[in-house]
Amino acid sequence: MTTNISDNVFSVPDSMIEYLIDAGQRSVLYWDTMRQRGNQYFDHMAQRAPNVLKFDYELVINGQSLDEPVNYGLVKILPPEGVTIDDRKRPFVVIDPRAGHGPGIGGFKADSEIGVALAEGHPCYFIGFTPMPEPNQTIEAVLRAEVHFLRHVNERHPKADGKPVVIGNCQAGWAVMMLAATRPDLCGPLIVAGAPLSYWEGVHGQNPMRYSGGMLGGSWLAALFSDLGDGNFDGAWLVHNFESLNPANTLWKKQYDLYSRIDTESPRYLGFERWWGGHVFLSGAEIQYIVDNLFVGNKLSSAEMVTSRKLSIDLRKIRSPIVCFCSKGDNITPPQQALGWISDLYHSVDDIRAAGQTIVYCVHDRIGHLGIFVSGSVARKEHFEFTSNIDFIDCLPPGLYEAVIKKTDADDANPDLVVGDYISRFERRTIDDIRNLGGNTLEDNRCFAAVARLSEVNHGLYRTTAQPMVRAMTTKQSAELMRRLHPLRLGYELLSDRNPMMEKLEASAKWVAAHRLSAKPDNPFLQWQTLYSDLLTESLNIYGNWRDMMTEQMFFGIYSQPWLQALMGMRASDAPPRKHPGQDPNHLAFIERRKKEILASMDKGGPREAVIRGLIYVRMPEGAADERGFEMIRRIRAEQYGNKPLAEYKKTYREQFFMILLDERRAVEAIPQLLAGHEEMGPELFDMIRKVATASGALGKKADQHLAEIKALFIPEKPGQDGK
Repeated sequence: MTTNISDNVFSVPDSMIEYLIDAGQRSVLYWDTMRQRGNQYFDHMAQRAPNVLKFDYELVINGQSLDEPVNYGLVKILPPEGVTIDDRKRPFVVIDPRAGHGPGIGGFKADSEIGVALAEGHPCYFIGFTPMPEPNQTIEAVLRAEVHFLRHVNERHPKADGKPVVIGNCQAGWAVMMLAATRPDLCGPLIVAGAPLSYWEGVHGQNPMRYSGGMLGGSWLAALFSDLGDGNFDGAWLVHNFESLNPANTLWKKQYDLYSRIDTESPRYLGFERWWGGHVFLSGAEIQYIVDNLFVGNKLSSAEMVTSRKLSIDLRKIRSPIVCFCSKGDNITPPQQALGWISDLYHSVDDIRAAGQTIVYCVHDRIGHLGIFVSGSVARKEHFEFTSNIDFIDCLPPGLYEAVIKKTDADDANPDLVVGDYISRFERRTIDDIRNLGGNTLEDNRCFAAVARLSEVNHGLYRTTAQPMVRAMTTKQSAELMRRLHPLRLGYELLSDRNPMMEKLEASAKWVAAHRLSAKPDNPFLQWQTLYSDLLTESLNIYGNWRDMMTEQMFFGIYSQPWLQALMGMRASDAPPRKHPGQDPNHLAFIERRKKEILASMDKGGPREAVIRGLIYVRMPEGAADERGFEMIRRIRAEQYGNKPLAEYKKTYREQFFMILLDERRAVEAIPQLLAGHEEMGPELFDMIRKVATASGALGKKADQHLAEIKALFIPEKPGQDGK
């Protein structure tokens, strides 16, 4: 137990002694924590499938047993005690990133993506991986394995009201999007958190990581390190790149925070380091595919990727709602990279609607990249709101929306319709709202396009000249030695019980913990220590900002040169280097057929269609949908639909939405025909519309006018009713 030394023990000059005792004890406890970190690393990596999942699980499918083996597997999360799973609710499938770290961050603690979904009663599955890939494993083989996993999840839950929600964290986000684009029949709503999809995008002065490919000459280094690794790429290098983004935190702040709060910080530090130090590997083919097509080539957001089986990967083919969660505080996947694909693929919201897509984005103000998956506050707010409103999101009409999440207060209307402590509101947005977040100019894109072409040249030169020699010189033993000598991995080994010099540290730490004396908060030397730390942190931040500024200036200084662009086969008169894919003629013909079918069915239906159409018409001017309104819609669904599946309600809702979108006046005027033979139900049905429309509060002027117009259609005045 920590005790404070009484003011009566030492005089003022003796505050130095007080501080030195405290600092010495903290040093012993700090180094013992580092020793525990090293031991934990070896214990963790000795497991067959190391992960940091907090929840118990059972293996469902081992990807190594598939016809095309991969190092991935599907596990079912077992609910903790006191949690009841409802098999009628759609399952959640969480896929973690394979970007240098091991799996499990999506279920790292109780307040996590998996924890939130379990608490809401959803069956949960997790797709993870082992540290080493299968021989010659490819990204496409992994995608096919994930297709197999999702098909199995669908088969296990025939009674679920909807297809599985698939969550892709960070690098797994682009994999989820590729999967859904090639097999849209398997996925329900997609949640991509901190996922880079448009790799060239960013804002000057803020996003230094996107310049790495250009400053290193392209993807040839990935090939070199894969060859030196005997065919496998060490993910520790990816982690090293992440750490280099923030030198203040990497070189000082992270370790100082542990040292300064050693009495309480050690368990949290060790828990995080268990994941952060669990380095995994990618095959040479995988890392080359990622760098060439995504990091440098930026082909995903322009529909340029084609699989080996001749399937075009076009994100416009996704039929499930897409939720993109990103943060302005994320220096690895800034909002521009998470959302730029939208403006790459669509010229307007009408294009999104024509594709039948629903896209929702949510931008956090300040959380960092890891906080998107790790932070308990984010799990309790954003991930809880996504989970509790997932059926609502699934039923939103096609279009572009921003999720606005606000804390509930006493003045909110109908608080009994709100689940949790926050209210989710989905507000309509345009493509200009995405562009206004910032992005590249035409000249910027030419620079990145020049990098992509130079990368192809350099990679080709490496394969022709150096690769045969490097592969001939590399052995399994040399590859293993290089892995063990990696600076990050070496730090764990040297500070563990494998180092004889650490042998006496454990006993010393136990003695110090039993005789702990801490300095008082007002100790001047302790305050000077804090001041020194703050100055050093600020100095390292200044260095990092200066380095990033110089990198950016060098990047554009090099790749904006007309002679270099010309050498890469580019001319100023060429089409913009960032391609916008054209529309598929077959899809355009399909849209025209659907328009005719929808217009021809304006007067088809009954009271159910009339209620939904009237509700859409009333709410259309508001430009937003509120979770309280959807909670009321659940009641309409129960009364009007009974036990019919959510998909059927969603289909009807979308058809009525498009009718109003295509011909608003005709759609509204046809409502009496839908009510024909059911006129006596008019007041009851209108009351239902009114309750849903006003569930989130008073309507605006135009929406109120629409409500009055709908009332006249559902409750027409009888002759003489006006007093004449």
